[in-house]
Amino acid sequence: MRIVLLGAPGSGKGTQAKKLVQRYGIPQISTGDLLRAAVAAQTPLGIQAKQAMDAGQLVSDEIVLGMIQDRLSQPDVENGYILDGFPRNIAQAEALDELLDKLGQPLDISLLIDVDPDIIMQRLEGRRTCESCGQMYNMYTNPPLVEGICDKCGGRLHQRSDDNETTIDNRLKVYRQQTAPLVEYYQAANKLGQIQGTGDINDIFNAACKILDGATQKEQPKAETPPAEIKEKTAPKKGAAKKRAATKRKSAKKKTTVKKKAAAKEKVTTKKKVTKKKAAAKKKVAVKKKSVKKRAAAKEKVTAKKKSAKKRAAAKKKVTAKKKVTKKKAAAKKKVAAKKKSVKKRAATKKGASKGKAAKKKSAVKKRAVKKKAAKKKTARKKR
Repeated sequence: MRIVLLGAPGSGKGTQAKKLVQRYGIPQISTGDLLRAAVAAQTPLGIQAKQAMDAGQLVSDEIVLGMIQDRLSQPDVENGYILDGFPRNIAQAEALDELLDKLGQPLDISLLIDVDPDIIMQRLEGRRTCESCGQMYNMYTNPPLVEGICDKCGGRLHQRSDDNETTIDNRLKVYRQQTAPLVEYYQAANKLGQIQGTGDINDIFNAACKILDGATQKEQPKAETPPAEIKEKTAPKKGAAKKRAATKRKSAKKKTTVKKKAAAKEKVTTKKKVTKKKAAAKKKVAVKKKSVKKRAAAKEKVTAKKKSAKKRAAAKKKVTAKKKVTKKKAAAKKKVAAKKKSVKKRAATKKGASKGKAAKKKSAVKKRAVKKKAAKKKTARKKR
């Protein structure tokens, strides 16, 4: 079973490829993995690829086809393979068909996993990968039990840098322009199988297996009918054959209509589910933001309270310091006043002492004058 897997980025090719590998026992050949392995092993093609990449150029189709040819020469691809990531355009598909015909390994079927672009956008935006074990999750459809933590190994989950709306939109645009025309190419070659990539993973896988098993049965050569059996068979009547064919066509048309209705219903259901999950995720984010804002506000309130308390403490300290200064000034003033009073007292005491001394001196002088006068009088009386 030689398969080319087609689908837009995020259509679930990787998930289904792993399940198909287990079911059919054939390897998955990813051109991206081939390229990395060749560069790491420094094979001649790997060296050429590295030179192109170092020069900022795309790796040529010839180099990629050379790597595919080398890989198809290995024994594990005897029963077939699943080619993922190549071809990406009509020119590559034609070159691949030419190579496979040359190797005598023509392609059996191209399987397209078709998914609505809105669903792909949601899948890729919500995609998270475990840094430790590589386990994948989706925040909308398959979230981990604990946000940001892997259920399997407890590792940290991260989002790829290119899983953002702008990059995803560009990737889908490139897919529509280059890869989508491959659908018509393989359809024209009668080698196209198509399944819807929405709904339960196992249901998608079963639909893929049904198409692939049908393609295998088509390839089985029909057993020759022995001549004796041919003779024994009676040709059905023309009218009955036409009636059966008409009934068959009617039944096929009815089945197609039912399938289309079911697909449309599933698409609507998925879209509603996606919308609900988006709304729930949005609500969760809003609640988280509200909680963060609330915590920030509470923190700000506490900070403001602390700031206010500090401000009041500083103001109180300032008032206390002011009072202390006022008291100090009052004490100093009182001290100065007391000093002045003491000086005045000493000056008054000194003045009083000086006055008393002067009065005593005056009294003594007066007494001496009186005595002198009395002595003069006494002398005058004696002379008489």
